[in-house]
Amino acid sequence: MKAAFCGNDNASAYDISAGVLKNVCFVDALNLVPHVFLLFITFPILFIGWGSQSSKVQIHHNTWLHFPGHNLRWILTFTLLFVHVCEIAEGIVSDANMKSRHLHLFLPAMMGFVAATTAIVYYHNIETSNFPKLLLALFLYWIMAFVTKTIKLVRYCEDGVPFSQLRFCITGIMVILYGLLMAVEINVIRVRRYVFFMNPQKVKPPEDLQDLGVRFLQPFVNLLSKATYWWMNTLIISAHKKPIDLKAIGKLPIAMRALTNYVCLKEAYEEQKKKVANQPNKIPSIWLAMYRAFGRPILLSSTFRYLADLLGFAGPLCISGIVESFQNDTNTTGKSNETSTSYLSSQDFLKNAYVLAVLLFLALILQRTFLQASYYVTIETGINLRGALLAMIYNKILRLSTSNLSMGEMTLGQINNLVAIETNQLMWFLFLCPNLWAMPVQIIMGVILLYNLLRVSALVGAAVIVLLAPIQYFIATKLAEAQKSTLDYSTERLKKTNEILKGIKLLKLYAWEHIFCTSVEETRTKELISLKTFALYTSLSIFMNAAIPIAAVLATFVTYEYQNEATLQPYQAFASLSLFHILVTPLFLLSTVVRFAVKAVISVQKLNEFLISDEIGDDSWRSAESSVTYESCKKHTGLHTKAINRKQPLRHQLDSYEQPPRRQPRPFETDDIAIKVTNGYFSWGSGLATLSNINIRIPTGQMTMIVGQVGCGKSSLLLAILGEMQTLEGKVHWNNINETDPSCEATRSRNRYSVAYAAQKPWLLNATVEENIIFGSPFNKQRYKAVTDACSLQPDIDLLPFGDQTEIGERGINLSGGQRQRICVARALYQNTNIIVLDDPFSALDIHLSDHLMQEGILKFLQEDKRTLILVTHKLQYLPHADWIIAMKDGYVLREGTLKDIQTKDVELYEHWKTLMNRQDQELEKDMETDQTTLERKTLRRAMYPRESKAQLEDEDEEEEEEEDDDDNMSTVMRLRTKMPWRTCWRYLTSGGFFLLFLMIFSKLLKHSVIVAIDYWLARWTSMENKTGDSTDLNRESKSYHVAVFSMLCGAGIVLCLVTSLTVEWMGLTAAKNLHHNLLNKIILGPIRFFDTTPLGLILNRFSADTNIIDQHIPPTLESLTRSTLLCLSAIGMISYATPWFLVALVPLGIAFYFIQKYFRVASKDLQELDDSTQLPLLCHFSETAEGLTTIRAFRHEARFKQHMLELTDTNNIAYLFLSAANRWLEVRTDYLGACIVLTAAVTSITYRSDSGLLGLGLLYALTITNYLNWVVRNLADLEVQMGAVKKVNSFLTMESENYEGTMDPSQVPKDWPQEGEIKIEDLCVRYENNLKPVLKHVKAYIKPGQKVGICGRTGSGKSSLSLAFFRMVDIFDGKIVIDGIDICKLPLHTLRSRLSIILQDPILFSGSIRFNLDPECKCTDDRLWEALEIAQLKNMVKSLPGGLDAVVTEGGENFSVGQRQLFCLARAFVRKSSILIMDEATASIDMATENILQKVVMTAFVDRTVVTIAHRVHTILTADLVIVMKRGNILENDTPENLLSREDGIFASFVRADM
Repeated sequence: MKAAFCGNDNASAYDISAGVLKNVCFVDALNLVPHVFLLFITFPILFIGWGSQSSKVQIHHNTWLHFPGHNLRWILTFTLLFVHVCEIAEGIVSDANMKSRHLHLFLPAMMGFVAATTAIVYYHNIETSNFPKLLLALFLYWIMAFVTKTIKLVRYCEDGVPFSQLRFCITGIMVILYGLLMAVEINVIRVRRYVFFMNPQKVKPPEDLQDLGVRFLQPFVNLLSKATYWWMNTLIISAHKKPIDLKAIGKLPIAMRALTNYVCLKEAYEEQKKKVANQPNKIPSIWLAMYRAFGRPILLSSTFRYLADLLGFAGPLCISGIVESFQNDTNTTGKSNETSTSYLSSQDFLKNAYVLAVLLFLALILQRTFLQASYYVTIETGINLRGALLAMIYNKILRLSTSNLSMGEMTLGQINNLVAIETNQLMWFLFLCPNLWAMPVQIIMGVILLYNLLRVSALVGAAVIVLLAPIQYFIATKLAEAQKSTLDYSTERLKKTNEILKGIKLLKLYAWEHIFCTSVEETRTKELISLKTFALYTSLSIFMNAAIPIAAVLATFVTYEYQNEATLQPYQAFASLSLFHILVTPLFLLSTVVRFAVKAVISVQKLNEFLISDEIGDDSWRSAESSVTYESCKKHTGLHTKAINRKQPLRHQLDSYEQPPRRQPRPFETDDIAIKVTNGYFSWGSGLATLSNINIRIPTGQMTMIVGQVGCGKSSLLLAILGEMQTLEGKVHWNNINETDPSCEATRSRNRYSVAYAAQKPWLLNATVEENIIFGSPFNKQRYKAVTDACSLQPDIDLLPFGDQTEIGERGINLSGGQRQRICVARALYQNTNIIVLDDPFSALDIHLSDHLMQEGILKFLQEDKRTLILVTHKLQYLPHADWIIAMKDGYVLREGTLKDIQTKDVELYEHWKTLMNRQDQELEKDMETDQTTLERKTLRRAMYPRESKAQLEDEDEEEEEEEDDDDNMSTVMRLRTKMPWRTCWRYLTSGGFFLLFLMIFSKLLKHSVIVAIDYWLARWTSMENKTGDSTDLNRESKSYHVAVFSMLCGAGIVLCLVTSLTVEWMGLTAAKNLHHNLLNKIILGPIRFFDTTPLGLILNRFSADTNIIDQHIPPTLESLTRSTLLCLSAIGMISYATPWFLVALVPLGIAFYFIQKYFRVASKDLQELDDSTQLPLLCHFSETAEGLTTIRAFRHEARFKQHMLELTDTNNIAYLFLSAANRWLEVRTDYLGACIVLTAAVTSITYRSDSGLLGLGLLYALTITNYLNWVVRNLADLEVQMGAVKKVNSFLTMESENYEGTMDPSQVPKDWPQEGEIKIEDLCVRYENNLKPVLKHVKAYIKPGQKVGICGRTGSGKSSLSLAFFRMVDIFDGKIVIDGIDICKLPLHTLRSRLSIILQDPILFSGSIRFNLDPECKCTDDRLWEALEIAQLKNMVKSLPGGLDAVVTEGGENFSVGQRQLFCLARAFVRKSSILIMDEATASIDMATENILQKVVMTAFVDRTVVTIAHRVHTILTADLVIVMKRGNILENDTPENLLSREDGIFASFVRADM
């Protein structure tokens, strides 16, 4: 067929006798002119521009969109392109009906398409490079196009072309579009004045784009890039070269920062508050406030969602159209020839199968774009809301009244829940919000369309779905319940595991591992039972989801067959199948959304309660008087305003003023009083006064001491002064600057209204040591050094791995109480404040340190600085140093004055103090040996030196990466980053057992085969019935045969759905059970060295986070992954079966898919890790703020903490935003791929005409692929992250266990061994691990039965190692210990350890009852327990407790004092009637009185037993029968104490002399 522009089958085509414009062909040619004009002008400019683009400085401005009407232009252009596509299609379809080719029907339209594309590319380049003058070309193009199209439209009107003709409609729409685009262009000229005006408008890019730190460009890029996340490409591809870190994702744009959103929400909330201000019982509504602040984006997102849902119905409609037109084509073949001026009507146009295929493709692309846009907008809003809520909660925490926290109205747990759970619930509710109103529309539309296709029988199917939906909801609620009970059990299990790990040394020494292990296993069994119900409901929910559509389809088609005379047509069958698939999704989601809505309502209630709870009063007395003090400073005449040198410590500056002699304190002059309390009554919020009738004054620049018994209200007094308590009556008056003090000028530089405060319970930040001490003040090296020396922190800092840059706090290194307390005191000393408040700073310090701190820190550092100090203490020996003393008793002030005043006025009190002081002085007998500090440092050193082994355990994969990095071979690193951890997956699958694994794989494959069979049978059945004639008998038989097979297949499918979902969950549970069991046993039987070298948190993590992932997250991910993969595979197989040519097109699509998933998985893993790692600091910051409220408020550092919180929130939010943007990136790409699959499948099946049933089947499957492709990738990425947990657990499973088997059989050991308690140590050599140096070398000793032996020596001399050797806790590699004739190395460990007793240095109690702590094996009678308690001097105390022996012991024994705990440990050793008792520095942590009791007890109760004491203070072993002195793993002296003391030059003698 020859081609000509106007066709050559019509002679009159080139006839212009009736006038040029009357010729249709000429008008079409005229339409070509503007398009060609545009291409000629723009192409050179674009190429020149692209050539010079490389020279443009790379700033963010290349995403800067600033021409007005920007988005409108993009939308109009897209519409224009779509209309052009329609025009081209119309032209081609019309041309197909002609005798010869008529190019004028479609060529101008094609050129128009190219020109429109060029126009938008050209515009984009001009906008980003900011050359508005070049827009004139576009302006001319729009005018010309508008004119030519109008001519064409006028021509049609004159010819009387009816409106129903498609060509007329298209031309009309185009005229409107070109007109609008022209208007947009005129508007740009009007606003920007770049031409025709004298002064063009100057514009600046927005702040975010000027800041190169902002990398999140979604709000700033053009529409196309917004819709496809094109700007994410660089980030996702760069993840392959190097991991994404916080620097790569930059900061949040201003509009999304927590502060911006907080202000928004706060204003809305305040408005609500005003509304209900005069109605006392109404509370302000958070819902309305949230709607005010974030309503608009949610409406936008819902609009997108509606559009997407409506476009979703294009799928089934196009399928039915294509299959129907296909059927009609096969029935009527033959081509009609019409005249040359044929106009197509819309109906004819839409009957063309190819047109429908293209329409389907475009509808899918649009639908997916809208859907992802809707998701993105809700997620962004959700993140903004969460940021705002977190800021609101935080501000409230800073204003919470202390009594609320301490009286338990608001516990720390509740606050943590608000932050971690409630805000997230609300965020999730927002994510699912658009579903709430989109679902009903979707369901109603679906039912209407079904009714159109199948009439009444469709309603049967819909009824099945609707009736089964409540069951879904019921399952969902049950799931939530099961999850909650699982959570309770796992918390309990974790608590028990934590106790085991903390007391592991004791458990091993007493051979009690198995008791505690079984207790954990019991809880784990309960947890597994509730996990089983959880798994059952999960699998039911998955089963319902898969089975409902099958059941609905079965009901519908069977009803249709038996009700209607007509047979079921393929187009009806497949369109309705596709509709059922659409209908099931909203119904399945509905249950989830309803559940989240309920949770959100509860969360809002909790938030409301929190936001209206009591706040602390405004402490005007600390801020209002600022002006006065400033003035008084200026009035002072003798002052030279001298520049303050901040670099020098303040005290040097003060020396430069001639100081008057220190005046006697005259506490009656107000100038001299820093703080004065008059007639104060204070309470902790209960209304009862805790402190009553307080009248005190605190003199300026001097040291005031507050003393009194425990619980008499000393700390409360401090808090009352700081404004933390409720003032019932009275006044606290602060006078901040002493006017007569010449140091006034210097004092000016101090932060006047803040108070440095060190609380009784030390409070540390999760930060470095240096940051903890400086606490936001400027760093001053000299001052810092002076402070650390005064608090003798330097030796401790030297032990830390990174010195004072080491992280401490909850997540950092665990310091002991004394070390923490000293850091807190150092913080208070370092601050530049007038007033310093120290609450019992000496409580956790030993005597050397207390003295040093008193002399260096308090007397020298503070008093030289002339700072006012308030000190609460129990150490009365420091009273002489005090300038002013306040003695308290039972909540009132007993005496106040100088020590002299009290001595003269209240002799009784003074005498009482003197006796107490003497007793304290006795305690001061210089501790020769390791004092407490040295001990603390020892434990710190022990915790530190094994860091390398910890790192080794933590992450093997990181190591692999580093090695590769050293070769600088990037490709291998990347290969590692992109490789799935298949080995770990295999380990996980096999730990569930091979039988279950086989069953799972087999049932999965079978289920998917059956589902394919159902659809295939449907295709055969509908195509068959169309072909058979009308012989009714045959028809009826075949009908019942088809229905029978169909019903059987559906039944089998439903059953298999249940089986598969159950097997996956069952397998996951078995795997989880086995992994946890093995992990627990491995760890409990591990060598003690493992616990010394591995941080507790690391081990606990395996039991908490990792076990949780294995329990609850891997099975559903695995299920989802296998399901979506098999669905995609079966779909591709089905399409290929219907049209084999499809496979050719599949190759490029497959390659594209491979690269998309490869890049995405790496980026997603990084972003997920970032999200997780930024969440923890945020939660920690909240909890540490709540714990240190009083300190923060005393220091007046609220603003700094708020700032820090906002930064942490933003960091977490940006990570989460990027993660969700990456998910959108992936989904848009896989969705477009899916649309391409649908297009290729449709085109190939239409071209290579196959059976109409199979065609419908192919298209139906192609549509399902679009839904499941992105799930394959998402689940793969999730599984990869989750397998990390399995990998970490496995790394512990390879650890060596202790050797529990001995060479002797337990039955050979005598029942009452060891009876005598005779110990022979022969040539003993001991080491901690076989790669370490020996700690004991060839030790020989003999201990007679019943002897009392003392072992002493300096730290590290091997004393404790010797005690551990008796229990074989360490590796005895040479020599032996023989007890009562049996070599302990031959005994089974359990037998050996259960027959000896030991009292450890740290007293460890477990939560439970007192009985459980004394005798967990429940072997002893009550009498024996009471006897043990009596010996340990605890009987009376235990009797007074509620429940006696069954009284509760809280976690770690916190409800008893340290001394009492140590006595319980003694009782515990006595309950086990062993003839050998070992005491390992057991008296180190108790006071003298208790220690004397212990000594007595050991002498009387243990008369006939062998006691080995490892001495902490030498005088404790002076009464022993035998003393062994050790040094560096050898025995130096071994004799009775009398003989050793007689040797003048002996080591023991020198120890004793030092101790006296």
